[in-house]
Amino acid sequence: MTRIFNKPELEKYRSRLRNNQTDAERKLWSKLRKRQFFGHRFVRQFSIGKFIVDFYSPQLRVAIELDGGQHNSDQNKFYDQKRSDYLKSLGIRVVRFWDNELLNNMEGVLEKLTEHITPPHLPFPKRGGK
Repeated sequence: MTRIFNKPELEKYRSRLRNNQTDAERKLWSKLRKRQFFGHRFVRQFSIGKFIVDFYSPQLRVAIELDGGQHNSDQNKFYDQKRSDYLKSLGIRVVRFWDNELLNNMEGVLEKLTEHITPPHLPFPKRGGK
């Protein structure tokens, strides 16, 4: 059986990405780390197949991608779509936010993220604190 999660050959690259976070990644990680987001565990720079996602919750099977301006190019849009299609084929939901959206409206991003983790038949959980 081929290993698809956190392949050892990608560890150095994942580590480099973790050590060189963008401002948006750092800000979102401050809200996700240590099960702060409704008790769900998220990890940073997690590899799935040949792709590395910014944040991933194994329990929820949700990948969060933060996109900077470079994602507007046709080549990067194609790559992002290919990655999203692959993740979806594994039953992983992909949630994307623009860096500037997160940096300027963290609460709005967290509300949108809440919609993706709350099953439709349950009420939204109440978040404590800021």
